[in-house]
Order: sequence, then structure tokens, then C-alpha cells
Amino acid sequence: MFDMFTRFADWGVTLLGVSKTTAFGASVHFFLEDFTKIIVLIYVLIFTVSLFRSQLSAEKVKAYLSGKSRWYGYVLAVILGIVTPFCSCSSIPLFIGFMAAGIPFGVTMAFLISSPLVSEIAAVLLVGTPEAGWLAAGIYVLSGCLISVLGGYLCDRFRLVRWIQPDAFVPEKKSSPCCCCCGKGRKSRIFRIKELLKYAHSYAWNTLCELFWYILAGLLVGAFIHGYVPQTFFADWLGRRNWYAVPLASVAGAPLYASHAGVIPVIQSLMGKGVPLGTALVLLMSITALSLPEMIMLNRVLKWKLIGCFCAFLIISFIITGYLLNMFI
Repeated sequence: MFDMFTRFADWGVTLLGVSKTTAFGASVHFFLEDFTKIIVLIYVLIFTVSLFRSQLSAEKVKAYLSGKSRWYGYVLAVILGIVTPFCSCSSIPLFIGFMAAGIPFGVTMAFLISSPLVSEIAAVLLVGTPEAGWLAAGIYVLSGCLISVLGGYLCDRFRLVRWIQPDAFVPEKKSSPCCCCCGKGRKSRIFRIKELLKYAHSYAWNTLCELFWYILAGLLVGAFIHGYVPQTFFADWLGRRNWYAVPLASVAGAPLYASHAGVIPVIQSLMGKGVPLGTALVLLMSITALSLPEMIMLNRVLKWKLIGCFCAFLIISFIITGYLLNMFI
């Protein structure tokens, strides 16, 4: 599947008259291959996911969870977090909606953690990375899911709901369905399908446009690293021998804000330069789940005590995950 993107990049560097053996040629090849790969995969994946997303509402989730165990709720919340938003700042409005609908606090926190932490886009792109593949993608998804479920459980276990902002959540008003796919009677099934596909295309295209500059920035950084930064540089600073590499990666993403699509090219370049899998995945999770803008937005609904616990839990989880991966893989 990913060979066609490599062939396109080969054709591109040939057309430009550059050689892949040079630093510039390697950078151009990396940029062309990943640009086409990311653009196509993001559109296809978001189009598909948005078909599911159009049917999602906080009230439906609450009704579905009614009478089921809390552990079932944690798992469902993690799944919803993986397949719905695409960055931390877009997951917070849904988190607020779930809380306003009366969904248990630990369940909503499991969603809040998994939403920016685990992405189907990142997983698919990791599969196509020569230095990663199915093993890296599977570990990335599994570790993110376990961290999210554990985080939701701990929030309930220690009753951290007491640290939400007073009057932060206003109960949602029930309204009649207005989605194009919810019409009954007057609209034919074919018409509803057409409207749903139109919505999915619009949502996928708009999301792609919003992510474009993040993607471009990530690709430019990744291409520069791939072509010009010596492999020994990363071996010296982020190699297995340096005990501080994993803790450094776990907090390095806090000042940044980027989507998975923008971060993946940088992660691919780092892994290509010999950065261990554990360190690379910790950096990926740190950038997408620990961004400062997300913490500022969360302060609207969560007290700083809870945000501090939230960040500390993620950092500790990332460090443990990184050390284990670097030790055994």
C-alpha cells in the first residue's frame, strides 16, 4: 500500500534532477513521500471516522452506558477518544459535553486522555514507517489505551471529581435531531446517504485544511533532520545509553502544540536516525497529550490541582512506558 507513495517520491526527485544520495535529495524524497502519504491517509481516515462521528452525541453515550459496569465505560470512552477528535483542543468541547450530560467523571477523563494521546492516523503512519511497522503501531495504541483506562480509574478511585471548577458544566438541553442523517419519513434513504457523504467530505476537507500548516511544519522539520542532521547527534543525546533521554522526551512536548499528523514526520526522522522506539513514542505522546494550550483550556473546567495530577500521571506513565520499551525492544 505504501509503496505507491515511495514510487511517487522517486519520480519526484528524478523529475527535479536530484539524487537521493545527497542530503538535499534525501530531504526532498522524504518530504514528497510523507506529504502525499499523510494527505491521502488523513482524508480517507477522517472521512470514514466522520461517518461514525455524525451519529455520536453525549446523550446517546450516556444511554448506552446506563446499567453497564464502570470498566466497560472506561474502555468505551477510550475507543471514542481514539476515533473522534484529532487534537487536544478539539477534544475538550466533547469532554465538557459528556460531563454536562452526566456521564461519570472517570469515564470522561479516560476519554480526555485517550483523545489526543492515541490517534488512528498516527497508528497507520507508524505502520508505514520502515523503522517502526506493525509492532510500533500496536505498542503505541495498546500503551495509550492502558494509560487512559488507568487514568480514568484513578480519577474515580481517589474521587478527583471534587477538583472540578464550580458550575463548570451546564446540563445540556435536549433537542430534536437536526443532523442530515437523522431525518425520518420525509427524506428517502438515498437522500440521507447522500447528505451523510456530503457531510463526511466537508468535515474531512475542512479538518485537512486546518491541519495543513501543522503538517507542513512537521514535514519541513522532519525532512531537515532526515537529510542534514548526523545520526551520531541523536545517538549521543537520545540514545539508549543516556538515562535522561526518556524523562527529557516525556516533558519536551509540553511547550508545544501540534497534531499527530504534524508530529509523525519528526518522529519518523528521529527513528530513522537511531532514536530508540520507546523514546520516540514518548516524545510523540508528550507533544500531543501534554501541550500547554490544552492545560490552559482545561483550567476553564478543572482546578489546577487536578490539572497538576493529570500532568504528573501522564509524565510518570510515559517515562515507565519509554523505559520498558527501550529495555525489551
